Amino acid sequence: MPAPAPNVRVLVIDDDAAMRDTLADGLRAHDYDVVASDANDAPRLVRDASHDVLVTDLRMPEIDGISLLTLSKQIVPERPVVVMTAFGAVDTAVDSLRKGAFHYLLKPFKVAELDLVIGRALEERALRRETRTLRRALRQRFALDQLVTRSSAMRQVRELIERIADAEVPTLLVGETGTGKGMFARALHAESNRASAPFVSVNCAALPENLLESELFGHVRGAFTGAHADRQGLFEQADGGMIFLDEIGDMVPALQAKLLDVLERRCIRAVGASRERPVDVRVIAATHRDLRGRIAAGLFREDLLYRLEGVVVEIPPLRQRRDDLPPLVERFVAEARASNAKAVVERFSHEAMLRILDYAWPGNVRELENAVGRAVLLGRTVEALPGDLPAAVAKKRSVRATFDFGEEIVPVRELQRRYAASVLERLGGRKTLACEKLGIDAKTLNKWLAIDESTDE
Repeated sequence: MPAPAPNVRVLVIDDDAAMRDTLADGLRAHDYDVVASDANDAPRLVRDASHDVLVTDLRMPEIDGISLLTLSKQIVPERPVVVMTAFGAVDTAVDSLRKGAFHYLLKPFKVAELDLVIGRALEERALRRETRTLRRALRQRFALDQLVTRSSAMRQVRELIERIADAEVPTLLVGETGTGKGMFARALHAESNRASAPFVSVNCAALPENLLESELFGHVRGAFTGAHADRQGLFEQADGGMIFLDEIGDMVPALQAKLLDVLERRCIRAVGASRERPVDVRVIAATHRDLRGRIAAGLFREDLLYRLEGVVVEIPPLRQRRDDLPPLVERFVAEARASNAKAVVERFSHEAMLRILDYAWPGNVRELENAVGRAVLLGRTVEALPGDLPAAVAKKRSVRATFDFGEEIVPVRELQRRYAASVLERLGGRKTLACEKLGIDAKTLNKWLAIDESTDE
């Protein structure tokens, strides 16, 4: 056990003067800052939030330890409380644990034992604080206002998530691979009234069939070969919060039936267990598959789909949200630079950005992030050049290919962008000449291109 941090203040309350003095002297010998008192002055001292730990006797004539415990939890909820009691009051000591005490010690005990308990209590408090800090950082990172929503398609998604954040219904996120469904699931959690509770994620396609049920619902010791101890499942870990079932379309039919039962009755049964237990979990599922097509093929339960699609959120592919490309590139450049101290790339050249805008991005945001990260890692100049991009992205496209829409219905805004990009390419990137030929000013050209930069001439 590491030594306590300097200036850790311990408040000792006991009506037995000899016991009180022994504990105070012993704790001071272990480098604690100790304040010791009888019960008369205890309420005032407990209200002093500067004390890090409260150590109190349970049975005292003036005020009992349970009352001091309750008062301490009201004033400083996270302050550890250790109660001391004689053997005959064990039931009361156990009751104190239910009311928030960290531990109880039976008299007589050694100061070294109390030192050990205090050390563990402080470690647990530090861990809780760190967990809260991490959760707060995660909520800030995945908050809706951190998502890039310049395009109208993404603004619609954002508005929908804001509307359903506190709805207690299952939510199904659908979209191509790489569109960021996991990011939106976390944003939904961060915006909801469950934000302070756990967010648990599992990829249903990544776990073998024989392990997925145990992973989701837990198992008891001896339930199967290798089950050497009870194990809590992800649904139980997510109790009070949300569970994100990614790639739900790849879940095996047998397990789909059990998931449907959980959604309907809000109870789980661990593998090998004889009893169920209730859970309060909001389910967020995601898939890139056509679930109705899988239903027709007998691979997915129709009744489960009805349960999952309480609200359906469609995440648009990157090719339908081109206005988001420049701010996404800017963000990924900053993130790549932060993880690579030797990076010299600070931005993308105009030509490189044109390649990015013209590419179809079949791998969506994930592919874009990888491409930008590669360019930042390999680039040797302040501006990343087309050659720093992957070959598929860097390839020049002909004007004809630029306007080969196939079955796609292209918005007028996209037509403007493609035509302006093709004109600029034909004129060797000379923006002033392009403006002249198009009969527009530089600001309009930049708007059409979705690039916020001044002219280069």
